[in-house]
Amino acid sequence: MRKNQSDVPAVPVIQVIERMFSLIDVLASREEAISLKEISEKTGLHPSTTHRILNDLAVGRFVDRPEAGSYRLGMRLLELGNLVKGRLNVRDAALGPMRELHKLTQQPVNLSMRQGDEIVYIERSYSERSGMQVVRAIGGRAALHLTSTGKLFLAADDPARVRSYATRTGLAGHTRNSITQLPALERELSKARQYGIARDNEELELGVRCMAAGIYDDQGKLVAGLSISAPADRLDEGWLPKLQATANEISGALGFKDGVAATPPPSPAGNAPSASA
Repeated sequence: MRKNQSDVPAVPVIQVIERMFSLIDVLASREEAISLKEISEKTGLHPSTTHRILNDLAVGRFVDRPEAGSYRLGMRLLELGNLVKGRLNVRDAALGPMRELHKLTQQPVNLSMRQGDEIVYIERSYSERSGMQVVRAIGGRAALHLTSTGKLFLAADDPARVRSYATRTGLAGHTRNSITQLPALERELSKARQYGIARDNEELELGVRCMAAGIYDDQGKLVAGLSISAPADRLDEGWLPKLQATANEISGALGFKDGVAATPPPSPAGNAPSASA
């Protein structure tokens, strides 16, 4: 049986492993090699104990000895780190947080990624009780400029790439609310860059509004978007902090360190700024 995270002890129960972790943390705090004496002082371990553990870590290539008496992190950690990174899956990281967000809002929560000039819906949490017909199924696609997540991806592009996108697609509309002119789209993307969220004001489907926040990997690259869809008259601005927190939680599971969208965006009035699922 798989253990729950709460069942795992807060500190190692085996002393030598606890000491090993301390040594690795010290080595990780500096880019250059560190002397045995300094490592011993920083960890509070006796030099002979420090030396024995570091030597064993060197045997496993977790630690390198560039010269006698100095140590640094070894290539084995990089190899293992790349394995972990390769196994991280956005969908797997998002499923639990998405379900919790859906419980809070009782509205569809969507996970989507960019593919060329479109976003692709890769996961959704929803229930029939939401009272809203969900047109975009998992695997469905939509133009970037018509969706909230798509706008996040366009906002991450430089102006030249946005203009190129507009030329390629012609900014074709889908409803009477769709943004079909480049200046209006550029204003919308400016808001998305400023606040870290985007909106869809019935631009993809009449009667449906959305808000989206970005999901980032360990390199700070936007890899997906998390959005809430709701009937146009029921999209609640009070959901926005939880949406951002959930997106940040998923980003953290992918190795992202820094939070995004620290400045809360103003509530839309009248014709709300866009952001689709």
